[in-house]
Amino acid sequence: MLLLLCFCACTRQTKQTYTIGFSQCVESDAWRKTMLEGMKRELTFHPTINFIYRQADGNSPKQVAQVKELLQKKIDLLIISPNEAEPLTPVVEEAYNKGIPVIVVDRKISTPHYTAYVGGDNYEIGKMAGQYALHLLNGKGKIIEITGLPKSSPAIERHKGFTDALKNYPSLQVIHQVNGEWLNQTAKSEFSKIVTQYPDVNLVFAHNDMMAHGVYEVYKNGTQPQPAIMGVDGLPDAGLQFVSGKKITATMLYPTGGEEAIRIALKILNKQTFVKDNLLQTTVIDSTNVRIMQLQAEKTISQQQQIERQQLMLKEQKRIYNNQRTYVYILVTSLILSIILGGLAFYSLRENRKISRKLQKQNQEILDHQAQLIAMSAKAKAANEAKVNFFTNISHEFRTPLTLILGPLEELLANNKIHHTISQTHTLIQKNVLRLLRLVNQLIDFRKIEVDKMRLKAAENDLINFVSDIIQSYKSIAQKRNIDLRLITKERQLPVWMDINMMDKVIFNLLSNAFKFTKDNGYIHIYISKSDNNAIIKIEDNGVGMSKDAITHAFDVFYQGEYENYKGSGLGLALSKELITLHKGTISVNSEKWKGTSFEICLPLGNAHLEKEEMILEQEQETNQAVLYEHEKIYTADLKTETTSNPDIEEIPAEKEHTVLVIEDNADLRHFLVNKLNPQYEILQADNGQSALQQAFDNIPDLIICDVVIPGKDGMALTSIFKNDFRTSHIPVVLLTAKTAMEQQIEGMKNLADAYITKPFNITFLQQTIKSLLSNRARLKEHFTGELPTSLKTQTIGKPDRKFINEFSALVESNLSNEDLTADAICKQMGISRVQLYRKVKALLDINVNDYILNTRLQKAKYLLKNETCSIGEIASKTGFSSSAYFSNVFKTKVGVTPKEYRLG
Repeated sequence: MLLLLCFCACTRQTKQTYTIGFSQCVESDAWRKTMLEGMKRELTFHPTINFIYRQADGNSPKQVAQVKELLQKKIDLLIISPNEAEPLTPVVEEAYNKGIPVIVVDRKISTPHYTAYVGGDNYEIGKMAGQYALHLLNGKGKIIEITGLPKSSPAIERHKGFTDALKNYPSLQVIHQVNGEWLNQTAKSEFSKIVTQYPDVNLVFAHNDMMAHGVYEVYKNGTQPQPAIMGVDGLPDAGLQFVSGKKITATMLYPTGGEEAIRIALKILNKQTFVKDNLLQTTVIDSTNVRIMQLQAEKTISQQQQIERQQLMLKEQKRIYNNQRTYVYILVTSLILSIILGGLAFYSLRENRKISRKLQKQNQEILDHQAQLIAMSAKAKAANEAKVNFFTNISHEFRTPLTLILGPLEELLANNKIHHTISQTHTLIQKNVLRLLRLVNQLIDFRKIEVDKMRLKAAENDLINFVSDIIQSYKSIAQKRNIDLRLITKERQLPVWMDINMMDKVIFNLLSNAFKFTKDNGYIHIYISKSDNNAIIKIEDNGVGMSKDAITHAFDVFYQGEYENYKGSGLGLALSKELITLHKGTISVNSEKWKGTSFEICLPLGNAHLEKEEMILEQEQETNQAVLYEHEKIYTADLKTETTSNPDIEEIPAEKEHTVLVIEDNADLRHFLVNKLNPQYEILQADNGQSALQQAFDNIPDLIICDVVIPGKDGMALTSIFKNDFRTSHIPVVLLTAKTAMEQQIEGMKNLADAYITKPFNITFLQQTIKSLLSNRARLKEHFTGELPTSLKTQTIGKPDRKFINEFSALVESNLSNEDLTADAICKQMGISRVQLYRKVKALLDINVNDYILNTRLQKAKYLLKNETCSIGEIASKTGFSSSAYFSNVFKTKVGVTPKEYRLG
């Protein structure tokens, strides 16, 4: 930690970084390049400065756009060499007004809103050039002036200084001006156009050395003698070489000011004192001093190169230093980590020893527990085996009493002297005994498969005849339901080695399922074909189909599917798959919800796939017809429907006081309830949630019996709907269900059910429950009709019924004076149909609507006669009677005395 603190203390503070933007008007001439090199030389001493450079190629609009780009980059300071004064002035003022310092170099702008100026005094340079011309020409002669851009400040000031120096010497005249635009080629081109016009010119003054060199090239390539030539700049690679080579006579030194601009910029950024206008010194360079100036320039360049080499060396040393410092950091860090890891390793070693001792102790405990678990597992296995054996044995025992029940029952069914109602009851018993027998058989078969005691006894049989015989068992059922049942095959015979005792269970089960899930007028097709040495049996229907999840679990044991009204034991398909597997075959299902289902069985042909002990002689196998008869009874029992009426006896139905709606998806149970309740009540039936709602709202029954588990909306949802709709909220609801858990019964009561009866139930108890609920409802009606309608209040009925009674009675009370008050007007205001109004009022008050209105008017009339001094006519008007005579007549008929006698009595 001390070492790390030392490293942190030795960390150097980094200097603040600034960004400087430089906008150059043009870069093509040597003077501008020298200025940029000077700036870069100065910047080498300040590595923290970020320098952004742009040049405009002598285009003022382009330079304006470049300056705005630099401002968007959020520069800290702007250095600008304006191409022209006027176009660049607004953007310079914009930067200055934003608080960004602006340094103008070389050329000026038309505003005082800048931070500093760095450059030569162009007026003094022009004046110095004029004075040198006076000296050179002894005060007389002809001069041609080559100017820069006319709108640039250097061109304007240099011309003014030159003319001011010559104005007192009329013998020395500027006879012509040429616009060279600061460029060699432009000056050369323009001067060549007029050189022949002035053969006697004595001196040519160009505003920079490059234009002066262009004049020299014109005279060199021409025939005229070369006059004296003066330029401006005095750069080592330009003006100094031209003077030294006698190409031009003299040049005016014009420093670039690159280094000075950077120095002043740093003073501004560091909040140091600086001078706003920084004018650079100048001098005349001719043959007398050109050699000295060249030596100074070469010395400067040499020193700069040496500085750059030293900087490179410093960078290399810094790189080496940084690498060495990094290595030291890594070594120190590694040392610290080694110490830490060593300590951790020592600590871990101690802890590992403790953990090892603890693990040894736990391991011993685990071994002891494992031994106990092995012993307990052996006991549990023995106990489970005993339970399974008991389960298997008791399943076998079930078959004996079922057989004893089924035998006498079939004898009773064969007796034609038994009353048809009792015969129907016997048929219902037989159907459920066969269903129970089938479940017992399936459980026993599963147990045999589990203990590997079910052995295949295969013999060669004709698959076509085998399946045809089974289909015959379903023909009558298919005809009754108008289902297209057919066998489709191209094979006349198809010998297959199979155990018919097992295979018929599979085919019977698949066909039974197909009939369960296929609606009337549908189709069930059985396809038999031969493919790749396999026999293919495909059973296809257009029933309700299966979802993807149901297809995945179709062959799982005890999986009961997704259709509540079609749920079985969950054994049939699982057992079928096991039996097909014993045949070394496969079974698969393909289905789409609401479009149908297809089961496909694939059985190998021949007997090469069977073991020797799995094959028997054909005569050793039980006869096919005996097997078919046994399984036909068991598998088709659920599909047969019995009529509930006796065609031999015609009874005139008696008028029944109450209507009961029975909602049950199981047809047998629904018919059983209808038969038991039909003698006393008018019965309505529904087998799903949708039809139940329609029956209830259309007929408004007096009581509803509803199974909890039905297709569509279940019994709980239906009860909630009935009890929260004012049309049916008064109807008692009895829930029937096999769900016996207390939580489920509580849920039923929460949904406002009036009774919750679990299956199996006593039919007498159900009948007495119905009578009790209807009797209580009748007493409730008497309570409501025994008093004035305006005072109907009770806590024995539900909130929706109280709301309906209050609204209805309030509506009648508020419209008693309206003699046109009718049931139709009340229906319109309450938003219900006439039939619903009459049934609701009749169910709750046991009186029709018109009688209720009349009784209410008479009750109000009685009150007014006893408590008001109004005349008989006024009372008749207030209670909605068209005349006092009609009122008196109705009052006497209903009450037994006239209104006058009632008031006096």
